[in-house]
Amino acid sequence: MLDFRMETFLAVCRHLNYTRAAEELNITQPAVTQHIQYLQAHYGARLLDYRDKRLTLTPEGEALRRAAVTMLHDERKLRRDLADMRAGRQSIRFGATLTIGEYALPRPLAAYMKRHPEVDVHLLVDNTETLLSKLSDGSLDFAIVEGYFRKAEYDYLLWSMEPYVCVCAGSCPLPCRPMRLEDMLEENLILRSPGSGSREVLLRVMEERNFQLSDFRHIVEISDLHVIKELVKAGCGVTFLYRRAVERELEASTLRLVPLADFDVAHEFTFLWRKNSVFEAQFRELFSALREEPS
Repeated sequence: MLDFRMETFLAVCRHLNYTRAAEELNITQPAVTQHIQYLQAHYGARLLDYRDKRLTLTPEGEALRRAAVTMLHDERKLRRDLADMRAGRQSIRFGATLTIGEYALPRPLAAYMKRHPEVDVHLLVDNTETLLSKLSDGSLDFAIVEGYFRKAEYDYLLWSMEPYVCVCAGSCPLPCRPMRLEDMLEENLILRSPGSGSREVLLRVMEERNFQLSDFRHIVEISDLHVIKELVKAGCGVTFLYRRAVERELEASTLRLVPLADFDVAHEFTFLWRKNSVFEAQFRELFSALREEPS
């Protein structure tokens, strides 16, 4: 069971403010101070400091925060596992980002479910930002994501490397000869909403080339990948996404690749869980089981 003073510490980490942490936990601010002082004495390290009138975590405090988040995750998973055992059942709770959940995961997940009909499967498909948050609060056991993440926070295994491409309508008048990324700035850009992994990939690639999303003529943000593809097929603009998400449309010629000479990009799909989790062996077994090819 996670010590109640550790819960207080995590609330302070979230808000970097004693008063707001006290309000969240419905305790007094002096109680928050006492809990932090206890932890500092217990670990023999200063966990928080004021810099430029702002509360910040010390390096020791950051190390404890990471460990505490993992402890919170494992505590909640253990509680669920014990409840499953009492009920005579097994379950897994995990998340996947949109491209993975819709285009990369269904086939191996179906094979896993056929091999393990006794396991209840709970899958959340959402953006990277949401999934990492739910991993931290213990709602999910593990996740398979396409976006960037802080590697100091997670242990992880490579699920796959995926080409990241620019596509337009099959009837788009853009030339078929190789162009440059800069040439695309005159087009309307249709992309996922903030928080998505595929958007973050494009953002980072553009920053490396000293461009910004705002350099495109117009930007359309859509949360649904199917809507994005339909708009691109209708000639409303171009988009950047993982090739796996448009394989059928490319085969049907309703979409086509835009050849960019200076845009050879691939990115990882990553299976991850909280760093130093006591359930690491179980997560590695699940990775292998989900990656197993159907017989």
